[in-house]
Amino acid sequence: MSRIGNKIITIPAGVTVNYANNEVTVSGPKGTLKQKIEKCIKFDIVDGQISTIISNPNDATANAKQGLYRMLVANMVKGVHEGFTKDLQISGVGYKASVSGKKLVMDLGFSHDVNVEIPEDLEVKCPSNTEISVSGIDKQRVGQFASKIRDLRPVEPYHGYGVRYKNEVVIRKVGKTAGKGKK
Repeated sequence: MSRIGNKIITIPAGVTVNYANNEVTVSGPKGTLKQKIEKCIKFDIVDGQISTIISNPNDATANAKQGLYRMLVANMVKGVHEGFTKDLQISGVGYKASVSGKKLVMDLGFSHDVNVEIPEDLEVKCPSNTEISVSGIDKQRVGQFASKIRDLRPVEPYHGYGVRYKNEVVIRKVGKTAGKGKK
């Protein structure tokens, strides 16, 4: 029995959820999202609440799929109502970022600026030269784009230079000490 899959999702005001032909459609003030659902899982939408039901108990992976699809739909409901945001921080001498049109322009210590095309469904802001904020209604797309930005210059462990998530803890290494104190 899936503990996550059995939790009920409450639909907030202003959000509509439709389930038909193994597809869930969630509409809200920020947009619309769709998700295909496997046939072993069904959704029951009653009085502003969504519950997941295993329709084929003989499927060995039905419990895992129940929890998976319940979380996907819960993230869709939260996304169209509130949205998702990932904040990144840049640290390093001369490292900076700015938004120019539909491109994110970053100076990350390379011989050239790094230009990243911003997808249509995401919004990217730079509150300061060293901060990047990625927001959108699809949690997977927001996280994937933030990860793509982070992978351009991963944080190195000796000085801490690079791009990291705002709340990420980087374990620093001690530099070389060979030769110190010898005469």
